[in-house]
Amino acid sequence: MRVPVPVIRSDAHLAHDGLIEFLNGTPVPCFESPARAVAIERALAADPTFVFEEPTDHGLDPILALHDPGLVTTLAEAWDDALATGMTDGLRPLLPDAFLTAAYADGHPTSRPGRSHRLWSYAFDTATPLVGGTYHAARVAVDAALTAVDRVHAGAPLAYALCRPPGHHAGPAMYGGYCFFNNAAIAAQALVARGASRVVILDIDYHHGNGSQQLFYRRDDVLYLSLHADPERAYPYYSGTADERGAGAGEGLNRNWPLPERADGPRYLAALDEALTVARDFAPDAPLIISAGFDTFHADPIADLALQTDDYRAIGAAARDLGLATVVIQEGGYAIDALGANVISLLDGLRGA
Repeated sequence: MRVPVPVIRSDAHLAHDGLIEFLNGTPVPCFESPARAVAIERALAADPTFVFEEPTDHGLDPILALHDPGLVTTLAEAWDDALATGMTDGLRPLLPDAFLTAAYADGHPTSRPGRSHRLWSYAFDTATPLVGGTYHAARVAVDAALTAVDRVHAGAPLAYALCRPPGHHAGPAMYGGYCFFNNAAIAAQALVARGASRVVILDIDYHHGNGSQQLFYRRDDVLYLSLHADPERAYPYYSGTADERGAGAGEGLNRNWPLPERADGPRYLAALDEALTVARDFAPDAPLIISAGFDTFHADPIADLALQTDDYRAIGAAARDLGLATVVIQEGGYAIDALGANVISLLDGLRGA
């Protein structure tokens, strides 16, 4: 029997559109597009056991619990600033042309950027465009994640937050990798705020969740486990090695499994078994948070692993064996024709269907 699954979704993401990114110096249509969420919704709608719900507004406090107020304010105001100063005509998205890197600031007095350009001091790539609907979409994505936490906290064994834009690359005071606010990290923090002392985030996106790692690297209340492509060859390049294991109070509570090119289902599931063993040893006292990326799929246009649709069911079944209620939060996945089937496969594995 298929257990009903709350699916928290909103049309707000549709206004985060008309996006471009730079790929090896060339402007291309952004792979992170509204078509992704639309395809997932269409697939889920064909099964009445997936029950669509709108997110509840949770306000700014959960975001500010992890993200710098300057980042939040800047994302909220950047589009209007750009319109007022002529940086955009309202049709072109905003992308940075300069970055405030650590090397730039080291030993050198830096000017405080004016309102028109302060957005650039929080960005870390040229793949994360901002348009008029971006901030609201990012706020609603956070609300979707938190509403999924609410459903599980109220007794649902599984809830799925169809978050767009995604979140796991967003750090305390930076955005990038298509991400503005870290939806999964904010969900984990919400569980801590409700009294949990041992929360697990399992990140199965192709790309390392550098933002999630940064947010919890020195904390002992959230265990971050990430399976991803080896940063020797894969974005975001500067994090995700196996020797990054946390620091201070968080020593040993950050674990990475970098994977080789064309890693298939058996190779992936072997690494997942190691990660889940670490999760069991941590003895979590809260629902499991899964940062669910599907860019591990063999046909993903910007990735190079080799998972098949049935592998996601096996991933879900393995995670289900932890015996925890689970909040699944949508991250990446850009093979749009297969995306809905892959999401359903994971959710079916998690609910034992």
